[in-house]
Amino acid sequence: VRFYQASTSELYGKVQEIPQKETTPFYPRSPYAVAKMYAYWIVVNYREAYNMFACNGILFNHESPRRGETFVTRKITRSVAKISLGQQKCVELGNLDSLRDWGHAKEYVEAMWRILQHDKPEDFVIATGKQTTVRDFCNLAFKEIGMELEWEGEGIDEVGKEKGTGIVRVKVNPKYYRPTEVETLLGDPSKAKKVLGWEAQISIDQLVKEMVASDVALMTANPMA
Repeated sequence: VRFYQASTSELYGKVQEIPQKETTPFYPRSPYAVAKMYAYWIVVNYREAYNMFACNGILFNHESPRRGETFVTRKITRSVAKISLGQQKCVELGNLDSLRDWGHAKEYVEAMWRILQHDKPEDFVIATGKQTTVRDFCNLAFKEIGMELEWEGEGIDEVGKEKGTGIVRVKVNPKYYRPTEVETLLGDPSKAKKVLGWEAQISIDQLVKEMVASDVALMTANPMA
């Protein structure tokens, strides 16, 4: 039996070093992350106690058109699709300065498989090693529908306006801020590259392009989706 535990970059929370690697101390900042820290250590414990092939994949954010609608990436691409079709005027978000290491889910699934094919059970960080702000994710998504955003204001007063028309397309709503914010996550995937021969190939631009195109097709076929 080979056991894989889907761990998470949320373990790093209030990051203790940049970038985060397998040896970086954890500092979880949410109930979810605290629970996942238990899962991580129980896997390590069983591996060491019973010589089980049990491993943790510490996956940083991985997205695709199948991402749930409440996650910020999919929320943005769905809203952009609706805006392009005249079904919505604006999207409200939280912290635009949040930095995340976003990759494509299908590549990360391959990494999971490679972890399980390795000759011994080990834990791996799976990430792109590149960061993007929520603001820049918005810029990329709106670019896919031919809109350029101009940003004005700061903090909760910041807005993203459509260049040319001045229509507000992005607003900040404080209710979307986390009680204990995770400001930055950046993974160091060098161990996965060296040991597993795995490296992310799909860029953030390609990822956003695919997600927006998928949501435009979805909303065109069914505006209530």
